[in-house]
Amino acid sequence: MESDSLQRRVKKLGELLLASQLVTPEQLAEARRLQDQSGERLGSLLVGLDYLDVDALVELLGQQFGRPAANLFKANIPAGVLAILPLDKMRKYQALPVGGDATKVRLAMANPNDMAALRELQFILGMSIQPLVTPAFQLEAAFKSLDATAGPITHDLHGADLAKSFSKKSRSDALPELNELFVQLLDKGVSDLLLVAGTAPSIKKNNEVVRLSGPILTPKQVGEYARAMMTDAQFERFRQRKEIEFSLTLPDKGRFRVNIYKQRNSLSIAARHIVDEIPTLAKLGLPAWLEEFPLRAQGLILITGPTGHGKTTTMAALVDIINSKARKNVITIEDPIEYLHRHKQSNINQREVGVDTDTFSQALKMVLREAPDVIVIGEMRDPESFAIALQAADTGHLVLSCIHSNNAVMAINRIIDVFPPEQQHQIRVQLADNMLLILNQRLLARKDGRGQILALEKLSTSYRVRNLIREGKAHHIRSLLQQSAEDFQSLDMSLAQLVNEGLVAYDMALQYSQDSKYFQTMARGGPVRGAD
Repeated sequence: MESDSLQRRVKKLGELLLASQLVTPEQLAEARRLQDQSGERLGSLLVGLDYLDVDALVELLGQQFGRPAANLFKANIPAGVLAILPLDKMRKYQALPVGGDATKVRLAMANPNDMAALRELQFILGMSIQPLVTPAFQLEAAFKSLDATAGPITHDLHGADLAKSFSKKSRSDALPELNELFVQLLDKGVSDLLLVAGTAPSIKKNNEVVRLSGPILTPKQVGEYARAMMTDAQFERFRQRKEIEFSLTLPDKGRFRVNIYKQRNSLSIAARHIVDEIPTLAKLGLPAWLEEFPLRAQGLILITGPTGHGKTTTMAALVDIINSKARKNVITIEDPIEYLHRHKQSNINQREVGVDTDTFSQALKMVLREAPDVIVIGEMRDPESFAIALQAADTGHLVLSCIHSNNAVMAINRIIDVFPPEQQHQIRVQLADNMLLILNQRLLARKDGRGQILALEKLSTSYRVRNLIREGKAHHIRSLLQQSAEDFQSLDMSLAQLVNEGLVAYDMALQYSQDSKYFQTMARGGPVRGAD
């Protein structure tokens, strides 16, 4: 019932705004779309978008609630008045003392018609109350200012200071330039920039979203950012497909992988910084034994794990080993190209979907005619890409690719399950014969706060593993992984080892464990058996 009442009140405010011609229907519609995404009050958003003057909103709220109104940005409230109500009670009841005398207190409230709150406040204060309506964002600005005192309230609250804090934080005229956002991304040493309507620009640090200081973005502003990143051809392709991924080079800043997509009738942008230098296995925290696999003559190597856990970087490091130590013709199919490889011992031919080939499917169909020794597939996505990868490995090529899967066994099952039942036996045989290695990885925040560290699951296809795949018993591989042999080691064991060495917090590692009971036993039981 309370939610229904709020919806009716918001609708009524919109009707009052249009009736008074204070905003246009288009401006109101944009604010409502943003409200759906952020959950903020309609009036606050309209002021933040610079569509509505604060004085006009305050006057309109007075009409809406049938109460006197207070503009806190023009008020100066003595410390003695503020001190009559504890700050925690102010927040609880969304009420701020602004004046009064020995028998009556005036309270600025976001909802001055909340009778239950008024009764409780009257009991707490021991005097009668005159409620005044005030915008919710002004109350929040006042509470934050009082929070900063960190003790008894001894200073007056000045409306001009509140107005300045709101202007710096919520007004659209402080929108940062696109270059400035990329500079912040690089300065903070993180990989991802996220631009989403309804919230401030954000970054991802240690796989967690962190808000940057700045205004809440509107759908229009995110759209302007997106258009500035795209060429005319890319924009036309985006209009047709409603999503696009491409690489963006900014002078003096580097290269970025950009993904633009639609959500809730607005746009969102995810931009990832691409480091020019291809890191070594040691720098990535990958074991030295991994180097032997990309130097094999043929077979299939899969890097698996969720998005954002370094699969592409690991694959780039493996390609660089081939490039540095073998004389091969390497063909990559990427969407988009992230790491640029310079020719060393090998020829590296990098093909970007949408630039060097029209579609991923078309590039895969032609790749076997391009004299490859090594084929690098940015991501296997469908039965056709799986089939071509297996065929290439079966005909004497080395194939490297990435798959989104939570563990090595799921990667095997995913490959088999995308094919119809009548083909699955053949696929199991091909997979058993050609699989060299499945590497599943997770990036976790280090316990000392110094960046991230890698946890790995290793499954190299020994005689036992090949038989289990061929016989359709891949589910038995999970129990083998927990035994920690030369050819396999589970992710849980790797996580436990990081905990036991004091590199990762226990609770952090537990979030990524596959078998929580097994992980808990290993993490609490001292050194991990069989660890290198």
